[in-house]
Amino acid sequence: MDSIDPLWSVEDVADYLRVPVKTLYQWKWLGEGPPVRKIGRHLRYDPTKVRAWVAEEAA
Repeated sequence: MDSIDPLWSVEDVADYLRVPVKTLYQWKWLGEGPPVRKIGRHLRYDPTKVRAWVAEEAA
């Protein structure tokens, strides 16, 4: 069976990017930042897409 990374919470991404949680909510509202999906009432991030977004922003 394939190993799948668990999705990251807003807090996980904030820790990874070293930004405040509030910044991630602002980015989502502005349509910026790493790709995010809403699952139920929770925001979740795919770690692979977050890392790709960081690499793209750094280029």
